[in-house]
Amino acid sequence: QVQLVDSGGGLVQAGESLRLSCEASGNISSVYAMGWYRQTPGKQRELVAAFDRDGRTNTAFSVKGRLTPSRDDAWTRLYLQMNNLAPEERAVYYCHVRVVTVVAAYDYWGQGTEVTVSS
Repeated sequence: QVQLVDSGGGLVQAGESLRLSCEASGNISSVYAMGWYRQTPGKQRELVAAFDRDGRTNTAFSVKGRLTPSRDDAWTRLYLQMNNLAPEERAVYYCHVRVVTVVAAYDYWGQGTEVTVSS
């Protein structure tokens, strides 16, 4: 199992910045992918950005250049630098990991951290 704790959300004005953090613990060695998703009411959770162990970084086109993910080498810390925030970035942001074992894959989620952007 993997435990995830998200933090860093809050209320900001349009154009301001935030930095989200996620701390992962548990069976980190089995983590294959780690990233951020977000969700607004009435919509499906969507990918913001994610890393995988094959060296790929997948970032949603709509956020490129403004929302930048990073992580530590141990795969225990994940960050999302959010610059020049716009009201449409308002959502609950979730840290996510996918654990892959010989028999199955498992998804784990943080509790979510809410970002509110006022215009």
